[in-house]
Amino acid sequence: MTTPTLAVEVLRAPRARRANATLLVSVGIVAAMTLAAILAPFIAPYPPDQVDLGAVHAGPSAVHWLGTDALGRDLLSRLIFGARTALLGPLLVVLTSTVLGILLGLLAGWRGGWLDAVLGRIFDVVFAFPSLLIAIMAVALFGKGLVAPVIAMSIAYMPFVARLTRSLVTAERSRPYVAAYRVQGFGGGWIAFRRVLPNVTPIVGAQSTLNFGYVLAELAALSFLGLGVQAPTADWGAMINEAQAGLIGGYFLPALVPAVAVVVVVVAVNVIGEELSDRIGGAPA
Repeated sequence: MTTPTLAVEVLRAPRARRANATLLVSVGIVAAMTLAAILAPFIAPYPPDQVDLGAVHAGPSAVHWLGTDALGRDLLSRLIFGARTALLGPLLVVLTSTVLGILLGLLAGWRGGWLDAVLGRIFDVVFAFPSLLIAIMAVALFGKGLVAPVIAMSIAYMPFVARLTRSLVTAERSRPYVAAYRVQGFGGGWIAFRRVLPNVTPIVGAQSTLNFGYVLAELAALSFLGLGVQAPTADWGAMINEAQAGLIGGYFLPALVPAVAVVVVVVAVNVIGEELSDRIGGAPA
């Protein structure tokens, strides 16, 4: 190793350690939130809808660690139970859009021709509408709740995954190993699903991780507008909406607690997604 190369490696080492530490913290945050959502009935100190009019807007204490809201409900308990809908919705959107996007992108990139052109135009049409607008339209047609926005956002995010998959499959299709399998007599469908698809899925999955944070923020925005998860179900966006009246009186915690939770989880997921994209994208083929 030459002296300049050694100097570069020495300079990169602290940066790599900081990146690893940030990744570990982000993974820990997401894991903690996920476990809290799963174990909510066992770890939450109170039922999420338990009203205590004698403790309205109480500050943090040994009884209520994060204080209470306008109805005296424990904020920590509602935060823990709210993680269920806050994380479940984005998870469903990411899984659905990724599966559909990979299948359609694989079909378009592998077959090409008129099928690729038709699917490309369909993707362009969906791209023309912001995902949040599609979700609002779905709520207007099918009613408030979590189901309609999840389906709408799955459709809205599907073209992102499909386009990425198509570009990767198009590049893979011209690689020598594909030609070698064809020479050996393997069919196109077998090559596409058994060899090409496993090669592109890790990259697409890493990119789809980034979508989780975006969807979480958008679903929280819908709940804040009163179009998503409805009361009395605990949800981070709905909690911010319910806390608006208290802001005038100087009671910031009921809105600040769920808002901070949204920001922290979105940032943590984005860090994980970017690190996965960098590591998988930089890995040798």
